[in-house]
Amino acid sequence: MKPLRKYSAEGVVASALFVVLIVVLVIQIFGRTPLFTGPVWTEEAARWLWVWMAMIGIAEVERTDSQLRMGFMVEKLSRRARGIVFTLIDLAYLGIVLNLIWIGWQTIRRTWSNEAVTLPVSDAVLYASGFVAMILIANRIIRRLAGIGHRHAADEVETPL
Repeated sequence: MKPLRKYSAEGVVASALFVVLIVVLVIQIFGRTPLFTGPVWTEEAARWLWVWMAMIGIAEVERTDSQLRMGFMVEKLSRRARGIVFTLIDLAYLGIVLNLIWIGWQTIRRTWSNEAVTLPVSDAVLYASGFVAMILIANRIIRRLAGIGHRHAADEVETPL
């Protein structure tokens, strides 16, 4: 299996959103001082950027297969048995993610006509973060199940340093 690339689209987007979030927060902080009056949209924009960054970041964590997991029982299994267990977990995870994609789509449709309080966009843009993240996660799970994705935990057991 090819080694993972250092950077991915998900990681780059999440990092860029983090930089924009920092800029918005700096504007918000200085806007609370006597230097200038801060724009009212910074607080809502910061929340939205945080949500988008976190959701896309979850997709990046899925890409690298670096979620927190309790492996003390699975570590005792043979390599083949670990592969079976992780495949079953991936299938269950994919079912949950597909359901969340459906829920996300319904939420986007339901909130499309609602306008945000201080931003000139629909509330659906905020809820689209979960929808987009779940699509990215489903892509990674399907690729892993097809054998073209990263499956670190099934191939070897890490030992703590």
